[in-house]
Amino acid sequence: MTSRNLSTVTTNVIESYGNTAKNVINAYRTGGERMVGFVDQRWELAVGKSSARLSAEVRANALSAQKKLSGFYSKGISATTDGADAVVGKVVELAEKGVTQVAANASRFEKATGVTALHTLATAAIPAAEAVSKVADKIEKQSSLLVRRVAGQPAKAKAPVAKPAAKAKTARAKKAA
Repeated sequence: MTSRNLSTVTTNVIESYGNTAKNVINAYRTGGERMVGFVDQRWELAVGKSSARLSAEVRANALSAQKKLSGFYSKGISATTDGADAVVGKVVELAEKGVTQVAANASRFEKATGVTALHTLATAAIPAAEAVSKVADKIEKQSSLLVRRVAGQPAKAKAPVAKPAAKAKTARAKKAA
């Protein structure tokens, strides 16, 4: 295993938990969509069974009302999950920026004071952070399986698109650890 610094391992944990959160959000979205489909199907079946006792206008109104309710519910699911997805993405982004900034500030502090206690502490914390990273990766994989189970068919779990790191941030993070 290559030697990684604490900020890199911490960033990996943050990304993994972000992916897990997005997978859970996607499972909620998928489950809600399946539920809407199930309710629509059962409603149409119930209206169809009682069609002999209902006028054509009442059947049409019942089906139309159900479609409108399903549409509102679907829009609600979409709005809440899109919002939650955006919040998770922003939180992950800010947390990663915070880790990068802390690493850069720690490096500057050590250079200014000549005290290397922060570097020593970071080096000592790496094995524990890597263990947490492995657990976070396992949780992320299980959340992806949850999305597939909820979907009832093969489904892709949403994952954030990896952004290329800026060279300046990467250089600062390497110096800090």
